[in-house]
Amino acid sequence: MANAQFVSDIESIRKKAREDILQGALTKGFKGDVNETIRLLNAALSTEIICTLRYRQHYFSCEGLNAQIVADEFLEHSNQEQEHADKLAERICQLGGSPDMNPDKLSERSHSEYTESSSIKEMIVENLIAERIAIDSYREMIEFIGDKDPTTRRLLEEILAVEEEHADDLADLMTSYAVDTRN
Repeated sequence: MANAQFVSDIESIRKKAREDILQGALTKGFKGDVNETIRLLNAALSTEIICTLRYRQHYFSCEGLNAQIVADEFLEHSNQEQEHADKLAERICQLGGSPDMNPDKLSERSHSEYTESSSIKEMIVENLIAERIAIDSYREMIEFIGDKDPTTRRLLEEILAVEEEHADDLADLMTSYAVDTRN
């Protein structure tokens, strides 16, 4: 295979590019289920918005000795969750969909829950649970997308990597705050 060359029917590609031109980035070469992908991305978008709000609420609610360290971590995570939401909304638009940010529907579609907590320990636990939910949800979405939509897959993989970092950060905070994980 050392002498193998990439051969493409450029004329055919050029012809297809002129068809359905208003579809933008969504060409006939797209192998995924567009409607199902948009549905999944809207669920992920809802999850990210809920996580942004939960982290932000926890940021403003942190009180006590060394609370600023935890609050700063929550604010950083909130900002990153908002970046994820923006990227998901952008991808939904690229696929010809509409990002559904209707506040009445966000909690219904979100994989994680919005929780207000009264202590830093509870906040850390609830945020870690939400991150673990996001990690498994993104893994399932990535598996579903497979090779059918490399752009969406890459986006989901990038978000997953950050969610895993968040989980590690929160697990470290749990150790610092001696959170009892026994049920």
